[in-house]
Amino acid sequence: MVFRQLFDSESSTFTYILGDPTWHEAIVIDPVLEHIQPIIEILKSESMRLTHILDTHVHADHVTGAGALRTQTGAQVVMSREAGAPCANILVDDEDFIVLGDDVIRVIRTPGHTPGCTSYRWHDRVFTGDALLIGGCGRTDFQGGDAGILYQSITQKLFTLPDETLVYPGHDYKGRQVSCIGEEKRMNPRFADKSESEFIQLMANLNLAEPKKIHVAVPANQRCGTLAVA
Repeated sequence: MVFRQLFDSESSTFTYILGDPTWHEAIVIDPVLEHIQPIIEILKSESMRLTHILDTHVHADHVTGAGALRTQTGAQVVMSREAGAPCANILVDDEDFIVLGDDVIRVIRTPGHTPGCTSYRWHDRVFTGDALLIGGCGRTDFQGGDAGILYQSITQKLFTLPDETLVYPGHDYKGRQVSCIGEEKRMNPRFADKSESEFIQLMANLNLAEPKKIHVAVPANQRCGTLAVA
């Protein structure tokens, strides 16, 4: 299999490329608009055809490259049915799957950060977007976020995966690239030994600053990355 992890330093966003070398098909998860050229170059170097572009949710901190990649490659954009992004070609729900060559990528609905947050499971790894981060989780104070729903998504869905499942998040701000379900269950300070009510109280008192690009990124990402024309 082909696997690449790319990083946007401005928004601390990870982009992932997954490929089937037999069928020469690939998908990309959470592309950033300013970095679509490296994705194209990797696909060319691996002789891969991009079939699907998966966004884990409507991002608030960067503009997705989904629409631009679709234009260049003809790939289909995939998002949650609850994301509020009718621009997507395929709207997925819990337990749906995306075909990649001879393989499939499983859809796991993980709302809470936003109603449309989706994680994607492939082989021994899960791509959690902003739902579960390494030693943290996505905030729940805007875009329809709900701390109680996020707690259930993490503890009742992601934490039921095998402990050895690798966790590839949508962001990291401390130079980390990968974790695993067992480690997050034991050591993530947002969840380890926390009841749902304790988690909700913790999330209500984070007092985080608003993402710098939210007023541009959210409406653009509801259109698959198309910026508004003045």
